Amino acid sequence: MKNSEIKELTTQEIVERVGSEKSTLTRFKLNHAISPLENPLQIKVTRRNIARLVTELRHRQLTEK
Repeated sequence: MKNSEIKELTTQEIVERVGSEKSTLTRFKLNHAISPLENPLQIKVTRRNIARLVTELRHRQLTEK
């Protein structure tokens, strides 16, 4: 997910996306612990997506004031 795509989302959509990405990350980690994932870079990509989403949320909080 690119930053330009994230900026087009509403705040509520970003919050929902963070929740779904976190659950996906948890699922990836558990599956990887049991048997190696086919593409372990998915964990890294998911973690970075969460960081991008949270950063945009924080940016919006700071600019509202």
